This record gives sequence, structure tokens and C-alpha cells, in this order.
Amino acid sequence: MKEIWRQATGIDTTRASERTRQLNAVAEAESARKTLALPAILSPMHFPGKHIPKPTSANLRRFAETPLVRRAINVIKDRIAAMDWQVRLKRGVKAEDVTFLPRKLRALRRMLDEPNQVDSFRTLMEQAIEDALTGGFGAIEMESTGDPERPAMMWAVDGASIRINARWDGSEDVPRYAQAVPGQLESSAIELRDNQLMYIRMNPRSFTPFGLGPLEVAFETVNQFLSAHRFAGKLAANSVAQYALWLNEATPTQHDRLIRWWQDEIEGTGRVPLISTEQKPEVLRFAQGTDADLRLAWQEFLIRMVANAFGLPPLMLGLEADVNQSTASEMADEAFRGAISPLAILFGQHITRDLFAKCIGWPEFEFAFNELTARDETTELAVQVQLLQAGVLTVNEVRAMRGMAPIEQVKEQGQGNSE
Repeated sequence: MKEIWRQATGIDTTRASERTRQLNAVAEAESARKTLALPAILSPMHFPGKHIPKPTSANLRRFAETPLVRRAINVIKDRIAAMDWQVRLKRGVKAEDVTFLPRKLRALRRMLDEPNQVDSFRTLMEQAIEDALTGGFGAIEMESTGDPERPAMMWAVDGASIRINARWDGSEDVPRYAQAVPGQLESSAIELRDNQLMYIRMNPRSFTPFGLGPLEVAFETVNQFLSAHRFAGKLAANSVAQYALWLNEATPTQHDRLIRWWQDEIEGTGRVPLISTEQKPEVLRFAQGTDADLRLAWQEFLIRMVANAFGLPPLMLGLEADVNQSTASEMADEAFRGAISPLAILFGQHITRDLFAKCIGWPEFEFAFNELTARDETTELAVQVQLLQAGVLTVNEVRAMRGMAPIEQVKEQGQGNSE
């Protein structure tokens, strides 16, 4: 058949196909990446394994249970987990171009409301946000079900047990992640593809596949704060004596008699001790005996450093000095814009890209929180009313910003219910 075709057309199919393969090979070579990913890890002087573990997870989680760090984590985590959210079409996607749009929206909403048999959306997000703030390794496993009413299921994963394939080339068939418990061989790790795991990295960097969590930044500061706090606690409880009684020219016998008399008659009784000696005893103080001995100013400085690591004002961690009504409002807005809103947007983008596009295959939808534009409901309402009056926004656009369905869809549902 090739010979007949060549004689009829005068074209050598073998040479043509070979030429096509050469052109495709040249195109792939030109579009391939030329730079080296993670050169600090894959350098000639270092030979890591295929999967790289995240370090110091045990100490990070132990510090996350202390009151100061727990307060910082809860300020961010609880605010994001309690936000209202919605699933909507992406910008530029028309509703008439998406088949079965209402059914897909209901399916995505149900999938997020009931991610698995145990968790709700809030409990699932709280676990991932906790790991992201602690070590920068928030992880959620995603598995497609094939059910149009519930297209996927999700489970929270211990981010510290996730190993990252530093040599992943972007292929869908090559595992990008693996889960391995401490002491487990790399060959027995559970491999996961890119569309099976949502891995949230905070502060991503080019020289490492891992992110950098706020608690990792404040690790040394938290350690110093705990040491100073323990010292102050012992000092305040009088378990460490900060003074001594000096008796000049006392014999060993007199010294022992004084100690026994003080322990038996004076200590713990509240009596006034009477001492008659030739020379007045002298009290030697090892400290000032004031609050300065507790290092309160040093502890306050460390609290400010922890707040800076989490992007929060010190007010959120209990430092209320020099705070009035106006400054407190500004600090609350700063905490929302600097710590809460960026992390919420990061999680929304991961849900949109990893869950909707990669796992399910519905890239026309996106996940969004409804409370990221303004903290004050009155201010947000006033801005939306002004935009409506100026013709900048339509009523349906404002309803979409508030997570409400368009008016046409509401009318159709009302007609269906009346029928």
C-alpha cells in the first residue's frame, strides 16, 4: 500500500514520517525546561534519596500546643474555617457553554460540605490549616469517585509524613508525592500522583520543595520564650532563693544551731525572728527583688517576635499596651489583610486548581471565600450600593459576591415549586 501510494502521489511516506518525527523531536527539545530545578538539593556534592522528608515536625507540633503559639494559630485558623464560601464559574466562562451547570454546582457543593464519611468542610480545612501554619505542609488526599453527584472524596493527611519527589518532571503518570512513616523504607512508601494530593506550601522557595511555616520562622523565639517563662514561674513561686543571710565570725556550731532554729521555729510559722549577736547579720541579695527579675520586658519582646512571624499585630496575642479604639480597629484590619486573607486565597486557589481542575477535570469552576473583600459588613454594603448606583456592577454580580444565585435562577426555582 505504501508503494502504491508513493507511485500515485510521488511522495515517499517513509521519509515523510521520519521527517515528521524529527520535527516533533526538535519542538519538544525547544519547549523542554533548560534550567535545573532545586540545584541546592540536587547538587553534585549531595546525593539525596528520591523522596525528601520534612524535618523537625515533632518539635514544631510540640511548640504548637503552647498557649502563645496556640493563640496565634487559632486567630488565623478559626477565622478562615468560619468564612462563608461559594463555588462559581471562572471569569470568562459563559454559563451556556457548560453542560449540566446546576447539577455540577450542586455536586461540587455537596462534595465540599461532605468531603468524607467523618469530616465536614470546616474540620477538614482546620486540619490542613493547622499543618500549614505549623510546618508549611498542609496536605489533603483527593480521590475521584466517578459519581456525578459526588465527583471526589477528600481526607486530611499528616503533612509531616509526606515525602516529595525532587525529580518529578511534571508528568501525570509519575508519582510526585509519597507517604512514609518514620523508619519506613522508601520502597514501601505509598506513592501519590499530582492529582491525588493537595499539598499547601506557605512561603514557597526555589531552592527547596518545601514551604516555610510561620512556626518554623518563630521556632527559636518560642524556645527562648518558654525558657524565660519557666524561669519567671520558678522565681515567682519562690522556688529559687534570691538572697542569703551572712553571719560574720560565726563558728560551725553556731552556724548549725542557727539553721536548725530557723527551720524549726521560724520558717513557715509567720513569727518575727529575734536574733541577738555581737554583729548584725547582713542580707546578701542576688537580685533586685522587683518585677524586673521576671524578665517581663524580654518576654514581651519575644511575644512581639512571634506575632511578627505569624503576620499578626501583638494585640492579637494579648499585648494591649498603647491601644485605643482607633488603633485597635487598624490592627484588626492589618491582621485580616496580612495573615488571614492571603492564606484563605491560597487555599481557595489550591481547591480550584488541584481539586476541580486536576482531580475532577472541571476547570471551568472556581472556589472563593465571600468575606475577603472587606471585614466590615457595613462598609462592604455601602461600597456595593455605590457601585450599583454608578452602574459599575449589576445586581447578579453583587449577588454572586455574596454567594447568592442569580435572580433568574431564583425565579425559575420559585416557579418550579409553585407548579
